[in-house]
Amino acid sequence: MLTSLLAFLGACTLIAATPGPSTVLIIRQSLQSKRAGMAAVLGNETGVFLWGVIAACGLTALLAASEVAYDVMRFVGAAVLLWFGVQALRAARRGGAEGFAEEGTAEPSPRRAYRTALVVNLANPKVGVFAMSFLPQFVPHGAPHLATTVALAAIWAVYEVAYYAVYVWGVQRLKGVLSRAGVRKRLEQICGTVLIALGVRLAADAR
Repeated sequence: MLTSLLAFLGACTLIAATPGPSTVLIIRQSLQSKRAGMAAVLGNETGVFLWGVIAACGLTALLAASEVAYDVMRFVGAAVLLWFGVQALRAARRGGAEGFAEEGTAEPSPRRAYRTALVVNLANPKVGVFAMSFLPQFVPHGAPHLATTVALAAIWAVYEVAYYAVYVWGVQRLKGVLSRAGVRKRLEQICGTVLIALGVRLAADAR
């Protein structure tokens, strides 16, 4: 059991270390504040857990089997990523020494950061299909499938909260440098470009 759990956590580490839209959003929100960064982490992991529960109930099998449903979700997810990418580029264009200074005077809403990360996660059907194929591999033989899969989804989400909290901490440690107008503008440009590229890739990624 312990060996299986360690293998599962190792796999979770590899998944979290793979760059994706959630990582970009968490870093971007962490630039705003620690609270916004952690709210984005919690929003993303709520999505991870929900996808795990959906997978445990077998509903992601329907998503995987239905080309129409998958394509609808795929285009919705792409539109969401494109939208947030454009928002980041607009923020970079508005930014400047004065623009970011004014923006920094108001504490960003953790609720909004949570909602944004949750929407981005749930709008990506690839996460659901992946959860369906990933989690059952670690269900021990003879164990109740539903309860064990939900438990693994919870462990996956909690583990990633701890993992991404390191990202938030790192951004905060470097905030003195990252908050400079020129650096902040470039980071917003990078985040926006990456999100748009991921959105285009998701839209074009037909099965």
